Amino acid sequence: MSLFYIFGLILILYLVVTLGLYIFQRKLLYYPNFNSHLTGEGLIHSFENINIKTKDNINLKGWFHIKDPEKKTILFFHGNAGTLDNRIYKLNFLGNLDVNFLIIAWRGYSGSTGKPSEFGLYQDAKSALNWLNSKEITDDKIVLYGESLGTSVAIEVGQNKDFAGMILESPFTSMVDLGGKHYPIFPIKLLLKDKYESKNKIKNIKFPVLIMHGEKDKIVPFYMGKEIYNLANEPKSKYFTENDDHMMEFNQNLVNKIELFLKSLN
Repeated sequence: MSLFYIFGLILILYLVVTLGLYIFQRKLLYYPNFNSHLTGEGLIHSFENINIKTKDNINLKGWFHIKDPEKKTILFFHGNAGTLDNRIYKLNFLGNLDVNFLIIAWRGYSGSTGKPSEFGLYQDAKSALNWLNSKEITDDKIVLYGESLGTSVAIEVGQNKDFAGMILESPFTSMVDLGGKHYPIFPIKLLLKDKYESKNKIKNIKFPVLIMHGEKDKIVPFYMGKEIYNLANEPKSKYFTENDDHMMEFNQNLVNKIELFLKSLN
């Protein structure tokens, strides 16, 4: 068997895999049925099951917990894997603080209709903001909370706006950078449909930001969270830990940091 023949087979295999990555890339990026964290605990705070209609006729599911419309409201954007139930342990902590919260399920997740995409998630986030505004909860009372993939959505919709604040948990610089790290031999920049270029947008955030990341994150490298922090405008604060992986431990230290950040907001 000649070297030319072997090289040809390798090239064909490479092209087939590359084509597969392009065709199935959104199945590799979005995992609506993956159990990212589930302990069996229930939501201990009262909440309303809500439905939000987007401009492109997608029906979004969500949970809304309200103490007082004059208090700050956390709008929670979850990551690329799992259901609303997977975030209950976080919501139970957040609900203990003096804030309201709204969490929405992205299109294609937790009973929301449609299929996820970068543009679609941006539309979902804007629809949730419009829904809060319709409840007379203005942007200056809203704190955007992004988890992993949700950090990029928070940054997108927060650009050049006047929200109360933003919390980014395990943020990444861009999906191009992240894809290139996990698939280094493929032309990710050319293949990707959903690029989520957070590093090019974070400078457009003009209100306070808290960035949280664990140094042992095996999915989104810690240096990406650090870079987002370095690129962010003041006022900014950070919660960087040595032992946290991608799903950060919602312990009292982390919750205290969030509470301190929320109290610092006007």
